[in-house]
Amino acid sequence: MNIQPNHTQSRMRSEINDIPDALQRLLDQSGVAIKNAAEELSNIDPRFISTIARGSSDHACSYLKYAIELNAGIPVASIGPSIASIYDATLKLDNSASISISQSGKSPDIVAMANSTKIGGAVPIAITNDPMSPLALVCSHTIDICAGPEKSVAATKTFVNCITSGLLLLAYWMNDSQLLTALHNLPQQAASGINCNWDKLSERLVDESSLLILGRGPSVAIANEVALKFKETCQIHAESYSSAEVLHGPVSIVGENFPVLALAARDASQPSIISTADQLAQRGADVFATSNKVSDAQQLPFIATSHPLTDPLLLVISFYSFIENLAIRRGRDPDTPPNLKKVTETI
Repeated sequence: MNIQPNHTQSRMRSEINDIPDALQRLLDQSGVAIKNAAEELSNIDPRFISTIARGSSDHACSYLKYAIELNAGIPVASIGPSIASIYDATLKLDNSASISISQSGKSPDIVAMANSTKIGGAVPIAITNDPMSPLALVCSHTIDICAGPEKSVAATKTFVNCITSGLLLLAYWMNDSQLLTALHNLPQQAASGINCNWDKLSERLVDESSLLILGRGPSVAIANEVALKFKETCQIHAESYSSAEVLHGPVSIVGENFPVLALAARDASQPSIISTADQLAQRGADVFATSNKVSDAQQLPFIATSHPLTDPLLLVISFYSFIENLAIRRGRDPDTPPNLKKVTETI
């Protein structure tokens, strides 16, 4: 893949640069497992789906919630892992499926909740980077995301491959040839996304301590992930909101020159995000938007994928390239954020 090298080769940068190849590995190696899980979903015709995850993995689940509800017409609900691990409660989950996402597959509370969904009558599906992990062993189906080793604390390629795994599951389940085609185009598009130049945003935020991130629909899940990465890698306080919700209170902190990043994708939510971005820019905020349709906000480059369920995913790939660079510009080591470690095991 033709990816421009960064002046500082952190582990995080190396893993970002591996995203196109990681996506290709997933497409080449996990098709059988994904198709088997999709076939069972077709057979059981679930009335609803539950998700189980924490951190970046939970943001991936939020993305898949929108994708499944929009394309399959089935409600998706997040279950707090403590329901099983601390409170020892068993939910009634007949005629449903559960999707657990964990890069390591080791956190005891995620494993306990996944196992509890099986006891409660659901078909448990694991999406993980370790097909021999405890999570994989308690689930009926395991999708290996094939991301390869990820040593940087901040998840990048595993986040992208977890979402792509879920979208592949949805595409095979729904026999959606257009979505499948879009997913198979992702490796090349991801290489282009890494090379998007967000230097003007980096220059604006190099000395900043706080900002808002906006999204809507699947891109609000990306906004959640983006806010987390600002905290993890740059120690910048970032909060994420739907472009609709931000006007119901949080907008009160947006004053003159306050920075805002609006993550607009090429889907039905774009007009809403653009409208809010321009409103905030008119009030004097420094608003940056991934759209060429804004009139008052500043435009950031983006890669359009031609499919509404893959377009938001390219935004986070461009963001990862940007945030690693910003961390280094701020004198931070993106591989070793304070107070964090790669695998967090909670009970």
